[in-house]
Amino acid sequence: MFSRALGVSVLAFCAKVANAAFGLTTNSGSYVVDAGSSNPLKFTVSRTSCDITSIVYYGSELQYQSTGSHIGSGLGTATVSATQDGDYIKVTCATDTLTHYYVVHSGDPIIYMATYTTAEPSIGELRYIARLNSDLLPNEEPFGEVSNTADGSVVEGSDVFLVDGETRSKFYSSERFIDDKRHCIAGSAHRVCMIIPQYETSAGGPFHRDINSNNGGSYNALYWYMNSGHVTTESYRQGLHGPYMMYFSRSGTPGTDIDTSFFADLDIKGYVATSDRGYVSGTASGADSSFDWVVHWYNDAAQYWTYTASGGKFTSPAMKPGTYTMVYYQGEYQVATSSVTVTAGSTTSKSISGSVTTGTTIFKIGDWDGQPTGFLNADKQLRMHPSDSRMSSWSPGTYTVGSSQTSQFPMAIFKSVNSPITIKFTATSSQTGAATLRIGTTLSFAGGRPQATINSYTGSAPSAPTNLNSRGVTRGAYRGYGEVYDVSIPSGTIVSGENTITISVISGSSGDTYLSPNFIFDCVELFQ
Repeated sequence: MFSRALGVSVLAFCAKVANAAFGLTTNSGSYVVDAGSSNPLKFTVSRTSCDITSIVYYGSELQYQSTGSHIGSGLGTATVSATQDGDYIKVTCATDTLTHYYVVHSGDPIIYMATYTTAEPSIGELRYIARLNSDLLPNEEPFGEVSNTADGSVVEGSDVFLVDGETRSKFYSSERFIDDKRHCIAGSAHRVCMIIPQYETSAGGPFHRDINSNNGGSYNALYWYMNSGHVTTESYRQGLHGPYMMYFSRSGTPGTDIDTSFFADLDIKGYVATSDRGYVSGTASGADSSFDWVVHWYNDAAQYWTYTASGGKFTSPAMKPGTYTMVYYQGEYQVATSSVTVTAGSTTSKSISGSVTTGTTIFKIGDWDGQPTGFLNADKQLRMHPSDSRMSSWSPGTYTVGSSQTSQFPMAIFKSVNSPITIKFTATSSQTGAATLRIGTTLSFAGGRPQATINSYTGSAPSAPTNLNSRGVTRGAYRGYGEVYDVSIPSGTIVSGENTITISVISGSSGDTYLSPNFIFDCVELFQ
């Protein structure tokens, strides 16, 4: 009896995971695509909406059954067609302003995708959202529970929640574009990863970040945000976004170096093959070598970037032909710009040099790296709300140059929480002449900007920064336009001995606590 039952069980299991044949099945309301992979992957696409309504991988249904996976918030209706040609299946979903592609290569446990646009969706977010089974795929990688908002109570808006005493948000799953080639959700027997080889038609540059995943309880969402209104610093780009892909595995985390050159043979709108692209190579020099160096190229149609290698040498990714602004960063702080023209089939030689220039430093708090790194709470802000009990007090008291640590200086100043911030420093008689107080910021909210008082002298009120119309510090963002403010200090204002500086947030707007006008610090330097 036992052996017969065991035999039936084994046969059932083998049938469950049997390697089905690669192919496309057309039904009245759907296309069913079988990838023919060794760990079977089969998914279903609606012929009316382009939604994925079923994803069966290794015998388990991974698709959330109440709502499909789709581009944007769903196309609603689209012209959906499918073709099989040799080892490739392509599903095409077309609307007036968008064409979305699902592609499968025989034997690959991957849903390849690309999205061609001529206009931004009306909701202002161009994203792919895979709504997946949160029972089988409960975990989020690489940052874990910071974006698991299931059963949470609202802290802010409709996107920051309190769960088990911790603030969480889908925004806390973000990673800088330059570092985000893969993010995943997983369970004990399945893993699904979104792999992004490049961001050439997205907006925001190398240091932009956006939502990657969110376990909201009913389903676990795996995203790729191409364009959104989340602290976006440049206009949206249109054209082909991708290729990008969902990679299905049982336990291992897939690599990110996946060949998609076959897209050149699939009649994909806007696809530019490597042979029709060019490169830029050269050497970056002059910046502080204790920071990473990044070179960035952009124009209205595309954006690219790379870290420099040893000695500042760099070679760009394969770029579409055109003329680009070329930017050199120390960390995330811009130190030089130039222009370069890329020609198909060739490599353009172009070097770039720049450095941070101030003067004779009296004191400096932080570094000119375009980030709040090292300041109080900067080590936590990406993954929790400023109100979180794990945060240190935002009002740590007076910062005394020479005895206080950088980690005692708040990364952000809020009009209704910790404004002003007080700095005390001791000057020598040779330092009492005219000076400049330079206040570097990375991001502002509600018009927040600094006004400084040095002893009895109050610097002029700067004009309001560009309004990004997006919450920032409360949703794990720190990078905007990076405004830098100079306060010209007349000779005799600084005295020999002890001096006091206060930095306040000024704004014509108001708000409560962490939604009051605020800004994030990059660096504060007093120099002559």
